[in-house]
Amino acid sequence: MRTLGLDVGTKTIGVAASDELGWTAQGIETIKRNLEDPEKDWEKLSKLITELEINKVVVGLPKNMNGTIGPSGEACQQFADEVKHRFNLPIIMWDERLTTVAAERMLIAADMSRKKRKSVIDKMAAVMILQGYLDSSS
Repeated sequence: MRTLGLDVGTKTIGVAASDELGWTAQGIETIKRNLEDPEKDWEKLSKLITELEINKVVVGLPKNMNGTIGPSGEACQQFADEVKHRFNLPIIMWDERLTTVAAERMLIAADMSRKKRKSVIDKMAAVMILQGYLDSSS
């Protein structure tokens, strides 16, 4: 069984999954959110949860630098509640402060073009969120 990591944004959802031993996180994809028919996002997530045999979900929680939770954090908490309701899986909210910044720096260091970075940044952030969780629980 694997753990799924999600970097939830208003336009995209970065998706990562652990290996079967729960040691490493791998980027799976970036789901472009369908604002006209959000049910399509849930169908895609459901398919991934089934295919990857997911038994737990880690959702990035964007906190303000002072530790408070703003509108983005509240939206992620609502998303996590919906994941729990739809899929009956344990949910872990994981502090994701600066993961997107760290992911961007890593991709720049790898000399990736701006266009390519834009297409993988959310997936990389999901990897960093999930890996942080996996490292803390080992």
